[in-house]
Amino acid sequence: MERICEPANMNQAYRKVKANKGASGVDGMTIDGVFNYVRQHKEELLKTLLDGSYKPNVVRGVQIPKPDGSKRQLGIPTILDRVIQQSILQVLEPMFEPMFSRSSYGFRPRRSALMALSVARDYVQDGYVYVVDMDLEKFFDRVNHDILMSKLARYIRDKRLLRIIRRYLEAGLLQDGIKIDRELGMPQGGNLSPLLSNIMLDELDKELESRGHKFCRYADDCNIYVKSYKAGARVLESVTEFLSKRLKLKVNEAKSAVALAKERKFLGYSFRSDGELRVAPQSLEKFKKKIRELTKRSRGRNLESIILELNRYLNGWISYFRLSASISVFSKFDSWIRRKLRCYRLKQRKRAYSI
Repeated sequence: MERICEPANMNQAYRKVKANKGASGVDGMTIDGVFNYVRQHKEELLKTLLDGSYKPNVVRGVQIPKPDGSKRQLGIPTILDRVIQQSILQVLEPMFEPMFSRSSYGFRPRRSALMALSVARDYVQDGYVYVVDMDLEKFFDRVNHDILMSKLARYIRDKRLLRIIRRYLEAGLLQDGIKIDRELGMPQGGNLSPLLSNIMLDELDKELESRGHKFCRYADDCNIYVKSYKAGARVLESVTEFLSKRLKLKVNEAKSAVALAKERKFLGYSFRSDGELRVAPQSLEKFKKKIRELTKRSRGRNLESIILELNRYLNGWISYFRLSASISVFSKFDSWIRRKLRCYRLKQRKRAYSI
């Protein structure tokens, strides 16, 4: 806790949270408000952190739609709690990072989804053409606190810090004015949650490594590559049992499957018959929907601002999908977007036009 509370560490955490420009929590306090609050109550805040008596605020519950029509539950901590969590993260991450598997790519420094996809492509081209595509059902909502805390306690001897982390896990969720107590899970939206998720699932990584499996895990999205359907079926059954018994986690049977890699998607991509990557059909539909929203002719904005928004979105999209071997899709959408912009300009000129 002394390292966490060092001024340099907490100042760095504050700058990080400020740069992320996240929404306020249940107290409505802004990042500038937090700065003023800490300046006025610094001694009291540090005292509660150093003696382990600090109590986090409840998190603000927000539900966002998922592509399949369901809702994803987010928990937005107050900005002060995000600063404290970031301070903890900056001390803990260097401790745990060297212990993690080389096959884990999510929420880690100097690792990315594109790195996971490159390795997955190599596996498929090496003949591991079947994939055990595993989806953990509501992972962030089902994390067992006792199991996670026992993993943390193996490496963290400071009981003050362990008490504060448990309080963050148990912090209530305020949803539509109703406080919901949490006995399982962790808020998907807190600064600590990504690291804690990797600590929780590191045991799965180590188990797969001990069995000699080829796999890529990005957060709770895990793909295991095998050479036959029969082998994949055995792996799916045994890993499902392992997760249930050892980590008390449930595999979503409706979304998990053993199939040819080209029949499944992974991190927005899918595979061609030759093992090369391509943009998944679902990602293309999502892309087209976003472009239609940005170029909707009733938006009432000037063409220059529309082009600015489009460029920001397109640059990010093209950067992420640059591993696609099917480059024809980019030129195809280029002409389609130009046509949408012409329609938008003609609408501004009050001329009737239709695609």
